[in-house]
Amino acid sequence: MPGVEDHETVSIYPLDDQQLEDLLNGVGECTFNWGTKDGWPVGVIMSFLWKDGRFWITAGAHRHRISAVRRDPRVSVVVSGAAGPPGYAGPFGAATAKGRCIIHEDRETKDWFYPEFAAKLNPTNPEAAAAFVKTLDSPLRVVLEVVPEKWILFDGAKFGADAAGTLSDDQKGPMLSADAERMPAELKRRGIS
Repeated sequence: MPGVEDHETVSIYPLDDQQLEDLLNGVGECTFNWGTKDGWPVGVIMSFLWKDGRFWITAGAHRHRISAVRRDPRVSVVVSGAAGPPGYAGPFGAATAKGRCIIHEDRETKDWFYPEFAAKLNPTNPEAAAAFVKTLDSPLRVVLEVVPEKWILFDGAKFGADAAGTLSDDQKGPMLSADAERMPAELKRRGIS
């Protein structure tokens, strides 16, 4: 009979670098998370562009999340392969990036970002993309650049293959501290051997 560790150890199933790129370029939505001034974690679903190792997102300057980021630039972004568009063939998994957010209000950033962002969200309809650029170009709009500092990665296909006994040890990643140190300590605390 498998032990608790067999069901709870998931840090050994990370996405590899190519899978991460495929996920971030193939999925159009993320959950953008920040902290409120009274300490509550909050997140919203937003469309994003992945470019040059950074998340690029946009919102109106009057949104609460913009005030929160001005106060504390520490944010996280979560992307799930389950949010892929029809026909998405990227990895079945998820990536969470902890990072810092930079707010851009300059014309130069808006001029490259709006067309690339609109094209990502309208890949087969250039007319819709052009119309979206006009909608985005508002005096209240800002562009958010999230620079990842730490990743939490999960490859659901590796997890499934391991459960089926078809994943070799060389396909697994290293066990991270949550599983290598914290889980044994929690099992001991609960009296589970």
